[in-house]
Formats: sequence, structure tokens, C-alpha cells
Amino acid sequence: MIIKNPKFEISAVGKNQYPKGDLPEIVLVGKSNVGKSSFINTILNRKNLARTSNTPGKTRQINFYNIDNLFYFVDLPGYGFSKMSKQEQIKVGNFIEEYLLTRKNIKLVLFLIDIRHLPSENDKLMYNFIINHNLPCIVIANKADKIAITKVDDQVNLLSNELNPLHDLTFLPFSSERKIYTEKVWENINNII
Repeated sequence: MIIKNPKFEISAVGKNQYPKGDLPEIVLVGKSNVGKSSFINTILNRKNLARTSNTPGKTRQINFYNIDNLFYFVDLPGYGFSKMSKQEQIKVGNFIEEYLLTRKNIKLVLFLIDIRHLPSENDKLMYNFIINHNLPCIVIANKADKIAITKVDDQVNLLSNELNPLHDLTFLPFSSERKIYTEKVWENINNII
């Protein structure tokens, strides 16, 4: 897909701040520092559209990126390790849950996990939330550049067996660092939008 003019539109913490209209929304979820913002930059072939950081927990709002008025990428705050207080984590968790449960424009959830590690307890909780609420989902096994290319397929299969024993979700490798595997991800997004 050729993207000409993607732009950051708004950061939201509640329904009244979400963009109006009915553009489809592709939502990114995953633990802190799994590479959601880097994923957005890489897939759109932009350097700094989504702000990235080495510090976990930097994204604390729901960030909406308008992709050529065709759809939104929606970057949710990461879960797990961050320097937020418990109170702030609860607040952020509540507005994430509200968004995922009430937003009618969600067409696909891209659930990012780290290809190098078995899913954490928080990953399993997010997976169960997605499945229990019938959210359409593709799992992105990110950071594929961190392992040998010959081991990528086996590792993706291992993660699929561990997280999704029914094998009813698509699992795809991805690497922001090497900018590989983007075509397959776009193919799946195109099928949705």
C-alpha cells in the first residue's frame, strides 16, 4: 500500500476525545516497549511519526494516526513495566478497556509480542481479553531481527502453540529494525479495510 500523508491526529483519554466519523481503526496493543510506535513508523515508512522511546511506559494516552483518511492506526499505552504509579496504571487501564469495549470503529487488533520470549502473564491476560470479547486480531511477533532468520518461523510457531492452541489467529513475524515482513502485514490490513 502506498501511503502519502499519514498524520498524528489526537491523543485521547476518553470517549469525548475520540475522532468523529466512521473510519476503520487498526489498534495496536502490547506490553510496554514491545515496539508499537516503531511498528507504526516502519509500516508507514516514516521516521518520527509515532514518538518512540527506550523508556517503557512513555505512551500514556490513546494516540490516533490518520492514514490518508482511509483508516486510523490507534496506539494504546503498553501494559506491564512502567514508571507509572499504581493509581495511574489503573486509570490508564480503565480508559483502554473502555475504548476496546465501546468503540464501534475497531476493525482489527494488532497484538504485538516479543518474538524472543514466551508470552508473559500480562500477554496471556490481554490475549484472553481479546478472545473473550471477540475482537478481530492478528498477533505480530515483533523484533524478529533479534534472532537468526532461520529460526523465525519455528519461533512464531512456538508462540502460536503457547498463546493460541486452537490456531485460529494469524501470527506474523515483524522487524522494525530490518524493515522486513511488512508486505504480509499490509496484505492482512488491506483485507480488513
